[in-house]
Amino acid sequence: MQIDNTVLEKLEKLSHLRIDDSKKEEVMGQLTDILGYIDNLNELDTDALSASFSTLEGGTPLREDKPREANNIAKDILSHAPQGRDDFFIVPAIIE
Repeated sequence: MQIDNTVLEKLEKLSHLRIDDSKKEEVMGQLTDILGYIDNLNELDTDALSASFSTLEGGTPLREDKPREANNIAKDILSHAPQGRDDFFIVPAIIE
């Protein structure tokens, strides 16, 4: 697919972005290259692959799920705050 001025204008409108006129040709070329790459990916035959296919042998590595001792991180952080109560910072109201 070739990106032209019409498509780029629609993309600008949908994304609420403005592309500078001096950059439009460059952006159109980059978007065309990206779409060409996606077209290459569409040529791959993935019918034989399961939906949970992974390139990692044995699946995704997970850390062991074991309980930890309760820590005092919140209390340590709040000890440096000017005001705090019940594991929360107390700050001046900013909404009137």
